[in-house]
Amino acid sequence: MEGNNRPAILPDRLTDISVTLLCWGYFIFAFLFFFSFFYIAAFIFSRDRQRSFQYLDHLFFKGFLCLLRFLAPRHRWEIDPQITAIHGSIIVCNHRSYLDPLILISLLPRQKTIVKTKFFQAPVFGWLIQISGYLPSTTEGVYARRMLSQVESMGAFLHNGGNLFVFPEGTRNSEEGLGDFHKGVFKIARMYRCPIHVLELCNTDKLFRPGKFFFDTRVHNHVRMRILARISPKNDQSLISVTSIEREVRQIFESGNSCHGGVL
Repeated sequence: MEGNNRPAILPDRLTDISVTLLCWGYFIFAFLFFFSFFYIAAFIFSRDRQRSFQYLDHLFFKGFLCLLRFLAPRHRWEIDPQITAIHGSIIVCNHRSYLDPLILISLLPRQKTIVKTKFFQAPVFGWLIQISGYLPSTTEGVYARRMLSQVESMGAFLHNGGNLFVFPEGTRNSEEGLGDFHKGVFKIARMYRCPIHVLELCNTDKLFRPGKFFFDTRVHNHVRMRILARISPKNDQSLISVTSIEREVRQIFESGNSCHGGVL
């Protein structure tokens, strides 16, 4: 029985390897031989480097995901088109895979997010995310000043149409239930009286499984992203507690969860 399965398994495994190498090759070669020139030009000539870098990030990851979708046709994608129209908002989304932030960047031309501090130390990439205005995930040590500066300027960024997207659990969640939320983003929403869009993202972990290097191109899967709700700022935001905002967001996630049974 084991020998009979090998002919079918081997081509699938080779497909996974080929798709993975092509997609990650895009990261290296598309950046080096195409996008790097635009980043350098934006750094030298742009009057608003942060905005220009965010737009280039958006185009770069949009190209990456177009390539991935083309090379893995068994995975069907359904993205609510209204997501691209969101502006001036905090976007809260569940987190299933490392693909999740790339998807949101590809959909939003003006975006900031919270990034693990180890990425700020990476060559080239760390420089890119600093200029893009992304926030470090800690306020300790050298990152305290950067976080404070970004939070202080967040009001102007949001009111001018930018979006801050976050995964409130702070990490990928391989379980169906929600983990504990970090409250920092809800403090920002309360401070700057901006709306919160609650998004649900399903089944990206079936395409790029946690702990794995290769994409899984073999399963028939349905990647879905939709808007669960929009929470408008209250008339007197000072009377609204961070805990109550967090509780409302959690209730929206729990009542709207439709990610079960995502593999077709």
